[in-house]
Amino acid sequence: MTKPRLFGLWLVLGSALMILLIIVYWDNVGTANFYLHTSLSRPHILEPLPTPGLGGENVFTSGVDEFLDRLLSLDAKQNDLSRRKTEQPPVLAPSKSVLSHMEETVRGYDWSTHDAQQNPDRDRQQEERRSLLRDFCANASLAFPTKDRTFDDIPNYELNHLIVDDRHGVIYCYVPKVACTNWKRVMIVLSESLLDRGSPYRDPLDIPREHVHNSSTHLTFNKFWRRYGKFSRHLMKVKLKKYTKFLFVRDPFVRLISAFRSKFELENEEFYRKFAVPMLRLYANHTSLPASVSEAFSAGLKVSFANFIQYLLDPHTEKLAPFNEHWRQVYRLCHPCQIDYDFVGKLETLDEDAAQLLRSLKVDSQLHFPPSYRNRTASSWEEDWFANIPLAWRQQLYKLYEADFVLFGYPKPENLLRD
Repeated sequence: MTKPRLFGLWLVLGSALMILLIIVYWDNVGTANFYLHTSLSRPHILEPLPTPGLGGENVFTSGVDEFLDRLLSLDAKQNDLSRRKTEQPPVLAPSKSVLSHMEETVRGYDWSTHDAQQNPDRDRQQEERRSLLRDFCANASLAFPTKDRTFDDIPNYELNHLIVDDRHGVIYCYVPKVACTNWKRVMIVLSESLLDRGSPYRDPLDIPREHVHNSSTHLTFNKFWRRYGKFSRHLMKVKLKKYTKFLFVRDPFVRLISAFRSKFELENEEFYRKFAVPMLRLYANHTSLPASVSEAFSAGLKVSFANFIQYLLDPHTEKLAPFNEHWRQVYRLCHPCQIDYDFVGKLETLDEDAAQLLRSLKVDSQLHFPPSYRNRTASSWEEDWFANIPLAWRQQLYKLYEADFVLFGYPKPENLLRD
């Protein structure tokens, strides 16, 4: 009985030591094989691995290397399999339906080309944006929910907007209504996560829109648990430390207007049933509503911008479910006080910022950002859109999105917040 117990004890201790060595290995050199130096990423000096202090240290290190080689090769096979599953049938020629064309018009795409001029002050501007973000995250004068959380406090389901490209060492947090469709296209090209006729897409604009927003196309942080299990959170931290992280933002009120226009001024069955019907019942006193969005539009039943604002301000809204991603605050989507972003782009300077980012990632010769998203939901429209919104509502709405205004350097819209 003594020998089996002793053997079991040594087995447990050996397993624990192996796990400890794996964690140490990942923390120091685990992702060095796919870490790429860019002008944005901040390299970290690798410290020598601690040794167990025993004569068989080379055997231990060799065993860890062999285990990780198997783990990474298995992961690569899973990636290939996943990519085959997401391979799309051949598309003979890109064609746009009438609805798709209407969507592009409302969303404000400009399909003409724009040459982004290099600006020597761009690096300084980036440093100012990042410095502003860090300062306000550390400043007690700005308070908002989740600000003081650590990265470990963020639940997995809230990490679903962080898209990872291991091939180039890039992490992108996408924000809906901030050119995210085209940035997702760029990430697909870089990561080669989607195939067309057996080959990865090379031109972002060749990727059909319906595939861009398919969650199975992208590797996001919230999927790590299924792939890496208990090591997932630690691996996330390693990648956050070593990879180049970026996001793009937009004036919060203009983003809200854009979300309203694209989701409630166009016939969208999903948003009609999930959001428009409850809004019309609660805030427009409609008790009997058509079953489909086309019938509702034909009858002149549409959500007004005032109804939408009421919905956002209603304290019962988020008791039922969190805000939809199209109007959820950026600080809740991308966690800028828990993640130290290397690049903060803005829709207002999209052409210049996109060109600068791709140059910094050293992929500007490989692809170009698609023709730019022209901001047709312009800031100058804010006064018109908010003209019929009561002052008290406007002030409450600003408080709801104040953190996004302040963290990303957007001026307080004083003209909307006073009589």
